[in-house]
Amino acid sequence: MISKYHEEQLETAPLEELRRIQSERLRAVVRHVYDRNPVQRERFGKAGIIPHDIRGLEDLRRLPMMDKRDFQQNYPLGLSCLPKNEIVQMHMSSGSTGAPIVMPYTQADIQQWATCMARCLRMAGAEPADTIQITPMFGLFNGGFGFYHGAELLGLFVLPTGAGNTLRQVRVAKDFGTRIIAGVVSYGIRLMEVIEEQGEPLPDLEIGIFGAEPFSDALKNKLAEGLGVDIFDIYGTTETGGVGTLGMDCPAHQGIHVWEDHYIIEVIDPATGEPVEDGAAGELVATALTREALPAIRFRTGDITRVVSRDRCDCGRTHVRIAPIAGRADEMLAIKGVTFFPRQIEEVLLETPGVGSNYQIVIEDADGLKQITVNVEMEHEKNKAKVANYLRDRFGLSFKVEVFPPGGLSRPEGIKVQRVIHRKQERRN
Repeated sequence: MISKYHEEQLETAPLEELRRIQSERLRAVVRHVYDRNPVQRERFGKAGIIPHDIRGLEDLRRLPMMDKRDFQQNYPLGLSCLPKNEIVQMHMSSGSTGAPIVMPYTQADIQQWATCMARCLRMAGAEPADTIQITPMFGLFNGGFGFYHGAELLGLFVLPTGAGNTLRQVRVAKDFGTRIIAGVVSYGIRLMEVIEEQGEPLPDLEIGIFGAEPFSDALKNKLAEGLGVDIFDIYGTTETGGVGTLGMDCPAHQGIHVWEDHYIIEVIDPATGEPVEDGAAGELVATALTREALPAIRFRTGDITRVVSRDRCDCGRTHVRIAPIAGRADEMLAIKGVTFFPRQIEEVLLETPGVGSNYQIVIEDADGLKQITVNVEMEHEKNKAKVANYLRDRFGLSFKVEVFPPGGLSRPEGIKVQRVIHRKQERRN
């Protein structure tokens, strides 16, 4: 019988054993970063910290936090703990909001990434020789390579299709019997649309693993029904090492398991930096315990979540579970005293009869006064009022709604779709 675990002993380790591992690895990674990187050593010095001060988890909060600005200010390799000749690979973010975020990898880092991804794939039900179709692009974006490393470690049959050409993607999936498909969330929507247009489901497809974008329950349910698969929400950031490094939800779908032997997480109040109680929403902070080239220490991800449970899950795993990412702290909207995330608008749209899965939220800012326009795809313009009414009932706000015909909104294939568009406007006197 094939195990549902990749590393059963570690994935089901008792809480006290996980805490022992975390304390031991925290001491080691702090010493490694302090000794190997002058920028980090200076940061620790300003906080009055030397490695000897960090004895275990109880001292974690003494360490200074970092965010993406630290990566940007030290572009390209200023935070690396190893020289370039010991680095075998790198990936980076797009740099759309400043200098790109670069993550270098040693061979040990590639193996760590592969291990985290293999756990995720096995947790989803992957078995040796299963066919996995990897639709994220293979390039500077880490998605394609992350899935590949894990699939190779598990001995899966890999279709490295990369991004785009959805008609060919569907044909390849039929011809090679794809059982597992992996991609960014918005590309799952595109695949679903093309399959529906052809009127013929993919007969062997059973598992869909999607990430890189906020993922509402409404959209998960729609994809599960449209693709005929069990949907999994995978999580990781460039700064933590890439897709899947932090974890994924299991078949119980009761939260995203975070691989605690590789990462320590905290959930903090974004305004104060102070920890919040389990169950309360806050910003996720991650500390990489087993990365070699560039371990992020108390990295503020900007992602909003909450701790769901620290108890043993129905799947048998003991690693902490967090809620799906609600959005980014800098994307929270405050309109007339009402605060919400764009993902909550998505939930309303997908629950509204007749609304397609593709949408845009345009936020126009005129000297601090925000107006939101929601662009949706629908068969009939006359249903515009229905969408506006659903939104008003949920949020108590009036939204401008624009209706486009099915297929009328842009559909970049295999990359993150820009769902939220910000525009600055001059106010008229």
